[in-house]
Amino acid sequence: MEKHVHGFSEHLFEHRSVEKRKLTLSLIITLTVMVVEVIGGFLTGSIALISDAGHMFTHSFAIGISLIAIFIARKPPCHHRTFGLYRAEVLAAFVNGLVLLLVVGVIVYEAILRILHPMEVMGLQMLSIALLGLGVNLLSVYILRGSHKNLNVRSVFYHMVADAVSSIGIIAAAIIIIYTGWNILDPLVSLGISAVILYWAFGVLKESTIILLEMAPRGLNTAMITEDLMKKFPELKGVYRPHLWAITDDMFVFSAYIQLDNGHKETVSGIDKYLSKKYGIIESTLQVVYGEPECDNQATKGKNE
Repeated sequence: MEKHVHGFSEHLFEHRSVEKRKLTLSLIITLTVMVVEVIGGFLTGSIALISDAGHMFTHSFAIGISLIAIFIARKPPCHHRTFGLYRAEVLAAFVNGLVLLLVVGVIVYEAILRILHPMEVMGLQMLSIALLGLGVNLLSVYILRGSHKNLNVRSVFYHMVADAVSSIGIIAAAIIIIYTGWNILDPLVSLGISAVILYWAFGVLKESTIILLEMAPRGLNTAMITEDLMKKFPELKGVYRPHLWAITDDMFVFSAYIQLDNGHKETVSGIDKYLSKKYGIIESTLQVVYGEPECDNQATKGKNE
């Protein structure tokens, strides 16, 4: 019986340095605007400015969670954390997804109250705050562009995009309110924005939950891989007890018993390289047997995994 393991630690030490720098810059910008709005709110007596500062705080929280996760994830594996702490990034994405749901709940609640009890909206002040918010969010979106393939960073990216869309809707509503006095547009626009944020929040929560529950990555499963390997390597007589899961959204792991004829031991290395190249699997543990494993009574040739 032989065992082959593709190096995991090399991939584990890939630094998220680019994402870290971008998130840090975005955090500095957001915190700066938040402080300016708090000071401006107290100086002008504007509750709208202070409320928007609270909104900026939720962004700072999301970015801060992501930065902490990146820091934790860079800690090397050891005897009691054999896969390292990369899952911290997935957990951060899950928390940010929950925060997005909380934000939606607050917005919907306030919007319903405004519909039931209409209030006069200060259009010019509303417009100025929305323009400031749009500028900050567009700058953050620009900074984070190209880095949102990582689930952790994507959860923050969605925060910023959602707020940019929100700001655009508020700007349009503010202009109409200034000229028409239709204050009802304010809560209606908020409800529309909430629907968009809710869609993104569920996406982040679904992806992070799949990883945390160690399910197979989206669009991939053990049956597909097993069938592909059996076709690609004719000397392969069986694949038993296959397991496929993700450490993060871009780090996949595969393990299985494989049945080979004598004289085809080099196939193990070929399978390992093939899985890495075609499926992006960073570690494959393949245990070679020369007969069907006695313990295999659940997933013959991967059809039930």
